[in-house]
This record gives sequence, structure tokens and C-alpha cells, in this order.
Amino acid sequence: MNEQMDEQSVINTQDDDALRYMVPALERGLLILSEFSREKRQIGAPELTQRLQLPRSTVFRLLNTLEYMGYLERSENGREYKLGLGVLRLGFEYLASLDLTELGTPLINRLCHEVGHAANLVVRDGQNIVYVAKTTTPNTPFIGSVSVGTRLPAHATALGHALLGGLTLAQLKELYPENSLEVFSPQTPKDVNELYESAMRIRERGYIAAEGFYELHISTVAAPVYNHQGKIVAALGLTLGMPHIDPAQKLMLIDSVCQVANELSGLLDYAPAQQRRKPQYLLKGAA
Repeated sequence: MNEQMDEQSVINTQDDDALRYMVPALERGLLILSEFSREKRQIGAPELTQRLQLPRSTVFRLLNTLEYMGYLERSENGREYKLGLGVLRLGFEYLASLDLTELGTPLINRLCHEVGHAANLVVRDGQNIVYVAKTTTPNTPFIGSVSVGTRLPAHATALGHALLGGLTLAQLKELYPENSLEVFSPQTPKDVNELYESAMRIRERGYIAAEGFYELHISTVAAPVYNHQGKIVAALGLTLGMPHIDPAQKLMLIDSVCQVANELSGLLDYAPAQQRRKPQYLLKGAA
């Protein structure tokens, strides 16, 4: 009991120190940038004032500063704001700084050209997956507007389930405290327990081959990527612009994805990855 109290005291002290050195103006500026999303691309000053519960004059100064620095731009009507190129530059600098992206991009490029389908590399940010690398070829079928930086709900995507296999049930319940999960397709788990079961099956099998998982007309083959600590840090996969995976190609696609995910894990110093995974077409029941 005393050890738990001492540990909690250390955490509280660290939190107090963090708050003591917070810069309110910087925090508010970042909060403004965080209000923009795929669904909410343009926001006016009155709405930001209401959302953040800040004085109008404060929001006005923050917006002008962010606009001057290129992180925000005025919309065509001049009354609303949208994210500027400054944010985009920061995003690309961040992606370029990731060893994962640098190491993974050539591998998914190779995978895409070998099998003729779009290849992706994603990481998890809270309840979302974020595409950090993506590649297609001129002959790749059109499969939608997903691009680098796109965020999708982890619980509703095959790539997300591959990523969530690294979490315990307790961690998943902390990540998803809600009683039910938003449903996007018949395959979307309805609650955390279903999500955990799905993620564990994928982790044990080493891959997922899903049809119509997030969108009914799209199929996915994906596998988790591990770092040197044996933690799942990314998911790598193929996106097929078709509702069903060709049975004649399915096992080949699974094996290709698993090999490349295994190769990337090896580059991240995941020791077990040095032993090549047995091709899926030699395994019974690979479906």
C-alpha cells in the first residue's frame, strides 16, 4: 500500500511540474489547431470562442497569429478559417523523422509493384489509425481518397485491428470507455469485448484478410509490425478495390504482406523476425 501511495505521489508531482511550466497562450493556439478535422475543415471565430470557452479578443489574437505564421488561412468567404500549409509542413517533417516511415516506405513500394495493389503503412493515434505511408501504381484500381495523413477509426478497420492486438483487454477498455462502438459495417465490433477477441485472433494468426470490413466495396490484407521490444508499432497492408478477394490470389497476398511486415519488423530490431515466417500457402486453414 505504501509503495502504491509513493508511486501515486510521484505521478502527482510530475503532473504538477508539467502544469507549472505550461504556456497558456501556446496551449490555446494548439487547441485551436486541434479543432480542425476531416469532418470540420472550416471554422469561424465565434464557433471557436464557444467551443474553447475563451474571450473573443483572445481568440481573435490567436487566430491572427496563426494566420500570420501560415498555420491557418482564411476561407473564401473571409469569415472562417482552415488549416494552412504550415501545418502540412509540420506533418511531413514529423513523418519524415520517423524511422518507421523511412524504413517502411521502400518496402511497401516494392510490395505494391509486386502484387499490383495499393500498399499502406499505418500507426495508431488514440482511437484512430493514421496513414504514414502509402503507394500505388498507375495501374492500381481507384480505391478512394485515402492518403498520407488520413485518419480512420481503428475499431472499424482491418488495419486498426492488426494494431490493437498489442493491447490488453484492460487497456482497450481504457481506450474505449463507451458501452458500445460506432458501427460502420456488419463486421464492426459492437463493443470492446468483441474488439478484443478480433484483435487477439489476428495477433495469434499473424495477419488479417478481410472483405468489406470498413467499406463494403474494399478488401484488406494486413499484418502487424513489431519493434525491438516486441510491441506492435504499426500495421502494413494491401487495399484491394473489390468486395471479395480472389481465392486464387488470396494466399499469395497473405504471404506477401506477412513477409514484408516481417522484414520491416526485422529492420526495427525485432529479434523473432529474423526467422522467416512460413509461407501461408503451406499452412492449412489460412483464410
